[in-house]
Order: sequence, then structure tokens, then C-alpha cells
Amino acid sequence: MPELSPRRRQLVLAICCMSLLIVSLDNTVLNVALPAMQKELHATVAGMQWTIDAYTLVLASLLMLAGSTADRIGRRKVFQTGLVLFTLGSLLCSLAPNLESLVAFRMVQAVGGSMLNPVAMSIITNTFTDPRERARAIGVWGGVVGISMAAGPLVGGLLVDSVGWRSIFWVNLPVGIVAFLLTWRYVPESRAPRPRRPDPVGQLLVIGLLGSLTYAIIEAPSAGWTSARILVFAALAAGSLAGLLLYEPRRADPLIDLRFFHSAPFSGATAIAVCSFAALSGFLFLNTLYLQNVRGLSALHAGLYMLPMAALTFVCAPLSGRLVGSRGPRLPLLVAGVAMTACGVLFAALDAETDDALLFTGFVLFGLGFGMVNAPITNTAVSGMPRAQAGVAAAVASTSRQIGGTLGVAVIGAVLAAGVAGTGSPRGAAYAAAFAEASRPAWWIIGGCGLCVLLVGALTSGRWARETARRTAERLEPKSAPAGGLTSADSRS
Repeated sequence: MPELSPRRRQLVLAICCMSLLIVSLDNTVLNVALPAMQKELHATVAGMQWTIDAYTLVLASLLMLAGSTADRIGRRKVFQTGLVLFTLGSLLCSLAPNLESLVAFRMVQAVGGSMLNPVAMSIITNTFTDPRERARAIGVWGGVVGISMAAGPLVGGLLVDSVGWRSIFWVNLPVGIVAFLLTWRYVPESRAPRPRRPDPVGQLLVIGLLGSLTYAIIEAPSAGWTSARILVFAALAAGSLAGLLLYEPRRADPLIDLRFFHSAPFSGATAIAVCSFAALSGFLFLNTLYLQNVRGLSALHAGLYMLPMAALTFVCAPLSGRLVGSRGPRLPLLVAGVAMTACGVLFAALDAETDDALLFTGFVLFGLGFGMVNAPITNTAVSGMPRAQAGVAAAVASTSRQIGGTLGVAVIGAVLAAGVAGTGSPRGAAYAAAFAEASRPAWWIIGGCGLCVLLVGALTSGRWARETARRTAERLEPKSAPAGGLTSADSRS
């Protein structure tokens, strides 16, 4: 990629952030619309889970393929293709006649979405080569997540209450079109110096693992955890995982380069991404259903209730990026872990839903924690890796987020579905009475995810961890560390 002027680099960052905005906004807006969709489409809790997980599942399955493909054939080309597919999928979702069609069209969206965020992060990594400047850019990137979380509930609530849930997908259309045109005009094409070859077997194993595991978790409450169907899918997931661990190290260009995980910071960032996004997806899923189905709030009022969480995420994300650039990832990760753990315990042990003061305190704590966690994940994942493999490294980090989101909705939804089974209509008194007790184990799970962020963050951000990252960078690209591996300035990240 040619050296760009500072002004041009900022423009490229803004274009990449537009893709993150529509993908992130789509998820937050969709959560607010779940009760309205559930009512119109006559869907169960499992049906609502699939509207979210069909998207995140396909996204997680294809992110690494998209990252390596972009490194091979051109990042701008893949990014533009993703914008077209995501925008088309959004249009189709707005026209879906039933739940099955909506789930299918969400998968079309996901195919496009898989070509956006990891490829955009790869473009940013190759545009901002100075470690401190890159950390600040990633902080801005994380701030866009905060914007989407702040705007999503309000925009979604307003659209659902005034026009209907289908209109939430219309927001993506103008943004997608403008981003496509700006990319074509201002983003230079770039490729990896040594492209990685396709790995179709590895891709199929990833799809088998994630698809089977998600299906087993979502459908188990209705089918039974020991039913033949669930056991078959669980066995398929285990077999796919074993196949990945045995097959990938034998390839010269694996879909998942397991050597990345010799770096403790990279492995830690992956685990933290899974835990934090599982907590986020579970948090949004639980609170959306609670505020609208149990408290009886409108979609707009439910969005307003969640503003404290969104506002804290918006404020803390760029602050976290600056802290990572100046002091490293340790402090933001510790703050994130403590805050998210405290939020889970507050809801699980003190029934925070029943008291507005505690409810808003929990929202503030979660917004603080999630706002702090995103920048360390992204920066740690890409800082210690050669820039030639930036697309793959960024895709692993993005995949970890989507896996976390998928598992969070699947597990939290399964716990909730088991607790409210047989209570009748989601708007009924029996459902409302059972909801608080049914959600208590789910909140303990969310608190446990926060504790994992705290412990793993503390373990993988010290001197020993940085040394493993340095050795890993040398193995991956022994003679090119100054160009893309760890430098002295990078070592804090």
C-alpha cells in the first residue's frame, strides 16, 4: 500500500468505520426490535435466537476466509463486494415474509459482513504503520461501536414504534451505498506480499464446528439435552474441532495458523474477545426481552433505558484506545474485567431488574467494562503479527468476537428458554413472574465471563506474555520484525 498523507489516512479510517457502523448498528437495532418481530412472526425464544445467531454464525465461519482472500486478491475489492452483499441482504431482510425467510436473508447479510470488519481492520493496520498512531486509530474504531450502541436502541426504538420493525434494515442502505462509492474513490488497493492459498478443508471444519455447536445449544431446551439429534450434533462439533487441531498444523498455509496462539497476548485477546462478546450479546438479549415483555415498555422507551450503558461505551472506547497506545492493554483490561463481573453479580445476587437505581447502576458498569475491552482486544491481536498476515490476524480476532456473540445468545437464550418453558405468552403474567428467576443463572454466566476477562487480561499482559509475543513474531517472520512484527514501541501493546 502506498504511503498516504495524514488527511488521506484519516479519510480511509472514516470509510472503514462506516462499515463497522452499519454492522454494529444492525445488531443493536435488531435487539430492540426482537419483541415486535416475535409478535408479528409468531416466533419462540429459539426463533429469536436464530435471527441473531444465523447472522453471527455465518459471520464467524467466513471471517478468516474473507481475511485471507482479501490478503490474496485485494483488500479493497473484497471490501467493496462485502458492502454490496450486506446492503442487498439488508434490503431482503426488510421484505422477509416469515421467520424462515428472515433467517435466510440474515445469512446473506452475514456473507457480506464477513468481508467488512476484518478487511477494514487489515486496511487500517496497513495504513497506520506507526504503533501509537495505529492504537489511536483503533480507539476511534472502538468508539464507533459505542456510537452504534448509543444510536442503535434509540434509532431502533423510534423506527419500530413509528414505522415497524422492517424499517430497521433500511438504515443500512444509504450508508452502504455511500461507503461503496467512497471506497472506490479514496481507498487504495493492497495485497499481502505472499498470499496464502485457500484451505477448503479447514473452512468446512470451521463451519461444521460452529454450526453444530450452536444448533445443539439452541435446540437442546426443546429437544432435550440427551436426545439423539442433539448428541449427534455435539459429536459432529467435537469431531470438527479434533479435525482442525490435527489437520491445520500440517498445511503450509492453514486457514487458522495455530502458531499465532504461541503468543500469550494473542491467545489472551482471543479468549477475552469470546468472553466479552458473549457477555454483551447475553446482556442485550436478556434486557431487551425483560424491558419490553416483562416491564411492558415500548421499543423506544426500552432503548432510552439502555442509554447509560451505551453512553459509557461511547465515552470509554476512545479513552481505552489512548490508554493502550500510551500505557499498554493491562489497565483497560483490568477495569473491564472488574466492571463486567460486578454487573453480572449485581443482577444475579441483588435482582437489579426490580429496582431502577440498581438497574441503571448495572447498565453503567457494563458500559464501562465493555467500552474498555474492545481496543485492547484489537490492538493486541494485530500488533505482534507481521503486517503481511494482518488480514488473517484481524480475522481471528473478529471471529472470536462473533463466536462469543453466537455462544452468548445460544447459551443465555437456552437458559432463559428452559426457565420460562410452559409459561405461555411472553406478555402474560406467568411469563413475567418466571422471567427474573429464569434469568438469574444467565446473569451468573455473564459475571463469570467478566471474571475471565479480568484473570486472562492480568495473565497475558505482563512481561512474560510480551516475551512470548516477541518469539512468536520471530517464528512467523524472522527477518521482517521491524516492518511488521513487534518493535520496542509495540511491545507495550
